[in-house]
Amino acid sequence: MAFESKEQAQAYWKENLATMGSLLAIWFLVSYGAGILFVDALNSIQLGGFKLGFWFSQQGSIYTFVALIFVYVVRMNALDRKFNVQED
Repeated sequence: MAFESKEQAQAYWKENLATMGSLLAIWFLVSYGAGILFVDALNSIQLGGFKLGFWFSQQGSIYTFVALIFVYVVRMNALDRKFNVQED
C-alpha cells in the first residue's frame, strides 16, 4: 500500500479508525447493552420460543459480530478505492 503523501495516509487512517470505532460501539451496545443491561426489558419479548434478552446474550451478539465483519469489509474496500490503495 503506497500513499501519495503523508497527509493522505493520515486521512486514510483517520477514516479507518472512525469506521472501527463506530462498528465497535455498535457491537458493544448489542452485546453488553442488549445482553446484560436491557435483558429484563427484552425478556418480555419472545423470539423463536426464547426470551429476546436470552437470545441476544447467546446468539444475537454473535450474529451481530459476523454482520459487522461483512460491513467492515465493504466499508474498507470503499475506503481503499477512495484513496486509490486497493488490491487488484
